[in-house]
Amino acid sequence: MTTSDSAAAPDSPVLVEDLDGVRTIRLNRPEAMNAVNLAMKLALKEAVTDAAEDESVRVVVLTGSGRAFCVGQDLREHVQSLEKGDESLASTVSEHYNPVAILLATMNKPVITAINGVAAGAGMSMALTGDLRIMADTAGINSAFAGIALSCDTGASFWLPRLVGHARAKDLLFNPRTVPAAECLELGLVTQVVAAEDLDIVVRQAAERLASGPTKAYGAMRQAVLAGSTLPLAEALAVEESFMASTGATEDHKEAVRAFLAKERPTFVGR
Repeated sequence: MTTSDSAAAPDSPVLVEDLDGVRTIRLNRPEAMNAVNLAMKLALKEAVTDAAEDESVRVVVLTGSGRAFCVGQDLREHVQSLEKGDESLASTVSEHYNPVAILLATMNKPVITAINGVAAGAGMSMALTGDLRIMADTAGINSAFAGIALSCDTGASFWLPRLVGHARAKDLLFNPRTVPAAECLELGLVTQVVAAEDLDIVVRQAAERLASGPTKAYGAMRQAVLAGSTLPLAEALAVEESFMASTGATEDHKEAVRAFLAKERPTFVGR
């Protein structure tokens, strides 16, 4: 077992931990329910970029510290910006939120969101990016945007209709409320709900299972599914073809074929 903890201070707005190929990125402003201020935006963008580019990372887990996953933009900081006449709202979407949303959705490895508490606004959007979205039974999801007279961001308009359909997506956006865990599961917003005290172990088990699998194949699958959700059939088939070629050249594919012929269990290395 190998462990490498982040060198960041315990009070850093984002904590990073590596364990056996699993990179955990933890939003860490528990006193503010992990509201996203500028320091967190910068640290989160850096952490997600590093995770996407690091070949030793085979699974990424995104979660929060304390009783919230993330309640979205830090409104106290936002009000201060408005009072100063700072018109940075649009630029922070393009500079900070959008790059994080794209990286979480497209990085060449699986992403698990461990929703330990309420996920609201941009926090909801980030929670929905996970391939596995594992939620504590005490947690909930709230779109929140309409409550402060803003449109949605960080991919909410992309993920919500794909998960729950257009009509329900607009209902959740127009009428923000905290959707409890059981309803989130029923709607398809999350893939699993577990007792709050079991969240860490369930997430760990899921991450370890994925980390021991064929990472490149998982990455190709998530990108193919993403492309296939918007492309015409012929173009989606072309994307599949390209990924079949690239994954067919991996060490893991060769190992899988060898193990199959030898009637053994394959050992994947993520390459």
